[in-house]
Amino acid sequence: MYCIEENKVYMLVVNASNIEKDWHWISKHNTKHAEMHNISDKTCLLAIQGPNATKILQPLADMDILNLKYYTFSKGKFAGIDNVVISATGYTGAGGVEIYFEDKDGTADKIWDSIFEVGIPKGLKPIGLGARDTLRLEMGYCLYGNDIDDTTSPLEAGLGWITKFTKDFTAKDIFEKQKMEGIERKLVGFEMMEKGIPRHGYEIKDFSGAVIGTVTSGTQSPSLNKAIGMGYVTTAFAAFDSDIFIKVRDKLLEAKVVKIPFG
Repeated sequence: MYCIEENKVYMLVVNASNIEKDWHWISKHNTKHAEMHNISDKTCLLAIQGPNATKILQPLADMDILNLKYYTFSKGKFAGIDNVVISATGYTGAGGVEIYFEDKDGTADKIWDSIFEVGIPKGLKPIGLGARDTLRLEMGYCLYGNDIDDTTSPLEAGLGWITKFTKDFTAKDIFEKQKMEGIERKLVGFEMMEKGIPRHGYEIKDFSGAVIGTVTSGTQSPSLNKAIGMGYVTTAFAAFDSDIFIKVRDKLLEAKVVKIPFG
């Protein structure tokens, strides 16, 4: 959520696969009759990530992006294009920015080309969602549709730090009850102790073979050179160093619950 102009203009960025779903949900709860516009089809987003991202991009910006604090943004001219929003956000854990702009009259091509003109000599490379996915998993960041969805609670997912009970919100009563009574399952990070890669949907079991949870995300970490994953397990197995087993095909492979970010 971006506050463009306090109490007047806000921009909400949603998961691209849920644009229609989220639009309907917001419309349903628009009890104050706020004026709403879905600008998804005409808005572009580029995520330039890495510790040198702002240094590479600063020559293209007429605003100071070198000193942008995390979760803040600036709006101005970028690569000769007006009305560009640059925010100190991203989903890799490596630092960097996200750039929002309207795609018209070749704007996207111009900004893309300008970024790589200044970036290639400094090592900037284009990557896809596969690289983003390994980076966010190494940081323990939840991905909607995998680690969180309509059936999960932010308390179960370890997102209690952004669940504030000082204001009213949808499902507040449910989450307050969970906080008071405790949760039955918890999202944990784990690393494989045996050779094998955990995948979304794989069963998590205990030593006896009883199902205690499900893998939500998993990969062979390129940075750590080992297989890692996240999944929901019953709280009895959520403590660090707990031994769990991942069912990979017909085998139970040993894994261990570890702290995240993975390291």
